[in-house]
Amino acid sequence: MLPNLTDYLQNLPELGADGLRLRPLREADAAAWHAYLRDEAVTRHTSWQLDGPDTLVRLIRGYGQPSESHSLRLAIVAVDGTLAGTIGLNEISVSARRAEIAYDVAPPYWRRGIATRACEAMTAWALRELGFARIQATVLDTNVASAGVLERSGFQREGLLRRYRLVRGVPRDFWMHARVDAAQDAQPL
Repeated sequence: MLPNLTDYLQNLPELGADGLRLRPLREADAAAWHAYLRDEAVTRHTSWQLDGPDTLVRLIRGYGQPSESHSLRLAIVAVDGTLAGTIGLNEISVSARRAEIAYDVAPPYWRRGIATRACEAMTAWALRELGFARIQATVLDTNVASAGVLERSGFQREGLLRRYRLVRGVPRDFWMHARVDAAQDAQPL
């Protein structure tokens, strides 16, 4: 089974967190998303580099067409509609049945387990509903918090990718983590 990206908006995963839900990102979310991504504490241990809210508007438009952009991203929203974070899949390879998970959470929502719940829900959904065989994540070697989120979400650390990605112009090391579809392991080749 290959991932079905054209109908991904149906049957979005449940977060299992009171008052929070997932929904597709909207262009109107760009300002709120940019407001917390500008915070150095949020992006210090990531490769995010933004020129402004317009950059995010272009990304959001692409997320609405995952078959073309090879990415999709959802908003994590509070009951009042406030953007609490985002979670999504980047570098989607339908032929390889894999994607890279990425997430961020606004500082007022830190230390509530939101990133872990979202990562767990999104990964299980991508493996079960979309038919991916592997969800991977690359984490800057200094991002201890994100590595913890992944490990609590069932990801295994696979190895260090040396000088893997530029971070504000400097080649940096990233850890590779992955979670695979365990049902696939039980099937004979």
